[in-house]
Amino acid sequence: MKLPRLIEIAADTVAACQRKLPVPIRPLAEALPVHYEALPAEDVLAEGFEPDILGLFTGDPHGTAEERSNPSPPQILLYLENIYDYAEDDREIFREEVRLTYLHELGHYLGWDEEELEARGLD
Repeated sequence: MKLPRLIEIAADTVAACQRKLPVPIRPLAEALPVHYEALPAEDVLAEGFEPDILGLFTGDPHGTAEERSNPSPPQILLYLENIYDYAEDDREIFREEVRLTYLHELGHYLGWDEEELEARGLD
């Protein structure tokens, strides 16, 4: 499937997911940028991430921003070709993996560690 179609499906999935979030979390999620990329960039791989990574949260978690001269804005990156490969080219599995990956990365933004993500079924 071509990247523009993957982006369209992923954006629709993320929007539907956001609508189902608890009311206190929803505005935080809607304000957090989500970027849809085909694959991780070389600088991400240079940081030690695996080439088949599905998503990544970058920036400071909500409520922990440090005073810096050049802070990195928080954002979620979803690597759609990797997710589609992981879903073995199945659209419904792709949607579910986009949803889970988005929620996992949103959890990092909310400051949840791996144990908290696992407890919420987002591991």
